[in-house]
Amino acid sequence: MKIALAQINSTIGDFAGNRRKILEFTRRAAAEGAELALFPELSVSGYPPMDLLDQDRFVELNIGAVRMLQRELPPDMAVGVGFVNRSPYSLGKSLVNEYGIILGGKLAFEQIKTLLPTYDVFDEARNFEPGRECSVFEYRGERIGIAVCEDVWRETGAPGTSYVRDPVRELMDRGISLLCVPSASPYVAGKLKIRRALAERISLRGGVPLVYVNAVGANDQILFDGRSFVISPLPGEGEQVRLSMPLVARAFEEDIVYFSTEDAAADLPPADAAGRPDGGDGCPFGVDLTRRELDVLEDALVMGIRDYMKKCGFTRAHLGLSGGIDSALVAYMGVKAAGRENITCFSMPSRFSSRGSKDDAAELAANLGCRYEVLPIESVFESFLAALEGVFEKRPFDTAEENLQARIRGTLLMAYSNKFNSMLLATGNKSEMAMGYCTLYGDMNGALCPIGDIFKTEVFALSRRLNERSAELGGRPVIPQAIIDKPPSAELRPDQKDEDSLPPYAVLDEILRLYLYENLSRDEITARGWDGDLAGRIITTAARAEFKRRQAPPVLKVSPRAFGMGRRMPIARTVYES
Repeated sequence: MKIALAQINSTIGDFAGNRRKILEFTRRAAAEGAELALFPELSVSGYPPMDLLDQDRFVELNIGAVRMLQRELPPDMAVGVGFVNRSPYSLGKSLVNEYGIILGGKLAFEQIKTLLPTYDVFDEARNFEPGRECSVFEYRGERIGIAVCEDVWRETGAPGTSYVRDPVRELMDRGISLLCVPSASPYVAGKLKIRRALAERISLRGGVPLVYVNAVGANDQILFDGRSFVISPLPGEGEQVRLSMPLVARAFEEDIVYFSTEDAAADLPPADAAGRPDGGDGCPFGVDLTRRELDVLEDALVMGIRDYMKKCGFTRAHLGLSGGIDSALVAYMGVKAAGRENITCFSMPSRFSSRGSKDDAAELAANLGCRYEVLPIESVFESFLAALEGVFEKRPFDTAEENLQARIRGTLLMAYSNKFNSMLLATGNKSEMAMGYCTLYGDMNGALCPIGDIFKTEVFALSRRLNERSAELGGRPVIPQAIIDKPPSAELRPDQKDEDSLPPYAVLDEILRLYLYENLSRDEITARGWDGDLAGRIITTAARAEFKRRQAPPVLKVSPRAFGMGRRMPIARTVYES
C-alpha cells in the first residue's frame, strides 16, 4: 500500500481554506497512486483552537467541513484528517480530539485521542474528553493503529505528567502491522532528535513501521516544523532501526512524501541533511547549538514572522533600528520573512545615541535593502521634560527620563502602525525580558516579539552564524561587525552599558537556564558552582518582572519553556529563592 504523508499549514478557524488544502494534497497524492493519505492532528480546525472550542459555531463549522470532505474526496481512497467532534460518551467533556478516516463518502474509522497533555503550551484536558478505546483500521491488507500525537509521548516523562494508559501498547496488543501518528508537535531546538529516538523505540518494540505526519506552520507563539518521517525496523539486524531518507518531509514548509509498505524493509540510503536530526560540527559560537541547529532556529523564527503576518492580515512590518544587535537580527529576519520591500526600519536617535550606532543602523538597512527612515526624538523629549518639569520637582535624572525616551519611540512606531496598517516587530530578547530590562509601552510595544524566546548569547550566535554563512557564499557580512563587537547598550543615559545593570550575559543566561528550564532554586544553582548571592538576585529580579511580561507581545516559542503560554506565573506572589 502506498501512503502519502501530507504535512499542511492549517490556519485556526479557516475551515474553507484548510479543507481546500486537504483536497489539493489528496488529489496530488491520488495522482501519484497513493491509496491512503494522512494529514496532521486537527488539520481541519487548526491547532491549538483553545477556547474557540467554547463557541458552538466553531465546532459546527468544523464538523461541517468534515461532512463536505466526505462528499468531495475521492471515493476509492482513504484519507485521514484530524478534527473536533462531539463526544460519544454520556459523561465528561462534550468534545473530543478525533482522527477520522474518510473512505467511500463515509467516516469509515474514528479514533479519539487518548492522552490529553496539560503541560507547557498544552491545555487539552480543559476542553476534550479522552478516548476510552484504541481501535484498529483494517485496510488493504494492513492492520493500522492510529495514535494521535501525545498518545506516543507517554514514555518521555514530561514534568508533572503521569498517564495510566499506554495507547501504543494497547494497539500493539491488538496486532497492528502499521502505526500512524498524526501530530501537531511544536518545534524546539533539538526536537527532531527526540522524536526520532521515540519513534525508534516504538518501532523496534513493536516490530512495525511508524508513520509520523506532523503539522507545519506557525499559530501565534507555537511553531510547527513539519519534518514528517517514517521509521521501520530492519529485519534480522537486531537493535538497528533506520530512518528512510526519501520519507523525510521538508522543515518549515508544506510538503508531501510517500511510503510504500511493500518497501518497508528495503535497504534505502541514509537521510541527508534535510532528514537528519539537528546536529552538526560542534558549538562554535559560545552557545549549546551547532551550526545546523542555528540554521534551523533561524528558519523557525522566519517562518514564525511570515505566518503571523499572513494569518493576522498584515503585508508589511516595521521596527525601531537602534544600531544594536537585537534590532539588527530582527530586521534581517523580517526582511527574509516578508521581503525587503515590505519592511521599514526607523532610527530614532536621542542626545545619548552614539555616532557609531546611528551609522551602524544605516549600514545595516543598506545591507538589507529595506526602507530606512530617521525620526530624531530630541525635540519631543525636550517637550516632555518641559511638561513634567514641575511635577518632577527638580529630582535628578534617573529611570523616569530613560524610560521616557523609550516610550516616545514606542509612540512613534505605533503611530506609523496605525497610519499604514504595518505590523510592529518588538526587538527584545529573552535575557532582557527575564530581568525586566525593558520598558513597558516603549521598546516592548509591538504585535510580535520574534526573539523573545532566545537569550542574548543566542542572539550573538545567530548573528555570527548568518554572517559566516554569507561569507561562505562569497558575500559580505549582513550584520556590520561593529554591531556584533560593541558592548550592548540601551543608550538612554551617558556612557550606559547593559552590564551596569545586569551580570555579563554569558553568566546571566546560564543561571536563567537553570532557573527557567530546570526550576532550580538559589541553593541548587549554587551547588552547580554559581555564586549564591548573584543567583538569588537574578531569581528575585526575574520574579518581580512578571507584570511586564504579562503585558508583552507574544514571543515565538523555540525553547523548552517560553514566556507567555509556556510559563504561567502569578504576578503578586512571594518569591522563594531557595
